[in-house]
Amino acid sequence: MPNIGGRPATVAVDDIVRAGRELGMRRLSVKAVAVRLGVTATALYRHVDGRWGLERLVGESILAELRLRDDPRHGLERHLLSFALQMRGFMLEHPGLAGYLQLLFPRGDGGQRLLNTEVDALVRRGYEPGAAIVLSGAVASMTIAMTVSEENSAAAEEADGDGLDRERQAVRDRLSRDDRLAEPSAALPQVPRPEYVRLLLTASIRGLVGSCPPGRPVAEMVADLAATGEGL
Repeated sequence: MPNIGGRPATVAVDDIVRAGRELGMRRLSVKAVAVRLGVTATALYRHVDGRWGLERLVGESILAELRLRDDPRHGLERHLLSFALQMRGFMLEHPGLAGYLQLLFPRGDGGQRLLNTEVDALVRRGYEPGAAIVLSGAVASMTIAMTVSEENSAAAEEADGDGLDRERQAVRDRLSRDDRLAEPSAALPQVPRPEYVRLLLTASIRGLVGSCPPGRPVAEMVADLAATGEGL
């Protein structure tokens, strides 16, 4: 509890990081950290620039622990899939981190280190640094967005699992009554969520590599893609 009647309680940056990580990114706030440390919010503001500074401090502390493995035997598509799955696994281990990354990346040393690591891996596979930034950023953005969706589904399940099950059944019932969709939807394979994510990432990565192969200038790729969607 806050110190009453004596000198104001003090707090160090390491204390803030520890308390923030204990709370987790989903529950992180200046007020929550202050309560956990038994100090006032003012004591935290001496070390962090409000909510944004607190998020960056704790988020980058977590990211510092992520070490991307690059198997030199992997070709381009397999490497990018491994990159995406490593990011996804780490984010799922740290709920709320995906939302932190989705807002803005890189926001600090941890994110910048990861970006440099992946750019270096793509340069070794024939890309210019600019194209490597574009490609790695696209794969990372897709992976982050899919992980945020997974976390939202998990949160809904935790909040009202029975209600979500009813909604899912309602969707299945609706499809079963549709003359056009009933038969083909019933014949679709039931793919577990992790495998579905892997398949979707693989297909997306294949498309990205097709649009941005090693050696192709970024400006040419952008012009080609823009032309495809011209007038839409």
